[in-house]
Amino acid sequence: MQRFRAPRGAARAWLLQRASGAVLALFALVLLVQVARAPRPFGYDAWAGIFAAHSMKMLTFAATLALVLHVWRGVRGIWRDWVRWPALRLALHMFSAVWLLVCLGWMAQVLWRL
Repeated sequence: MQRFRAPRGAARAWLLQRASGAVLALFALVLLVQVARAPRPFGYDAWAGIFAAHSMKMLTFAATLALVLHVWRGVRGIWRDWVRWPALRLALHMFSAVWLLVCLGWMAQVLWRL
């Protein structure tokens, strides 16, 4: 009797989704703790103070990268499953990849400008 084996790419995609979700959950937890510890009234200065630490900038960038990878995996699957014309599918893949890379670059610029 032959056992079912998932394609190698499917296992990698599953692991990527879980790992990126774990990074996003960790970021959300750390951010919640930081906001709870911030002085009141909570304003721009407190918000900027949270992200002023280099460790928080790195964690935020890691979370943004995880979000981009998480979104890429999902959007790629949508285009592959629902768009039948190869040329349109390729154009949508390219647009999505460029847009996500621009968003990642913009986030890096915002983080290191604070």
